[in-house]
Amino acid sequence: MQLESESEAGAEGGRAARPTDRHAPGREAGPARADDEEPCDLVTVPVRQGLEAVDILRRAATPEVGPVLLDDLCDTVGFLVPPGTAAAWDLPGSDCTRMNGRGLWVRSCWLLPPETAGRVTDPAMLREALGEAARLIEAADGCHEGRR
Repeated sequence: MQLESESEAGAEGGRAARPTDRHAPGREAGPARADDEEPCDLVTVPVRQGLEAVDILRRAATPEVGPVLLDDLCDTVGFLVPPGTAAAWDLPGSDCTRMNGRGLWVRSCWLLPPETAGRVTDPAMLREALGEAARLIEAADGCHEGRR
């Protein structure tokens, strides 16, 4: 199975991700959706904020983070969320894309593959984690700027 957003469908003929030491989505890594019966949406954020959010979600009292993708350029992190999330997603600095069920390739690899992660990430928990991550990054950058 392969995965691609509706906006990318057909772009570049759906070529496969380049091999990495991480799990590439597709046949080798298993289904790119967390649940084969239901499509999902994909929230994408800049890599630094996404990696912070993954840490925040995994350290929570009840860790709830679903499969997470990392693009090949290491620019963005993508969180699989329940279908329908894209219709109401409005968090600045992030995008949420409705995924189609046909499944074509994305040029990404699994940071947390479906086999080891939860089903999908809860959008409310993700929104909270992304907000906390943004505040941590802003604070760290402010401290770093003050030392110059």
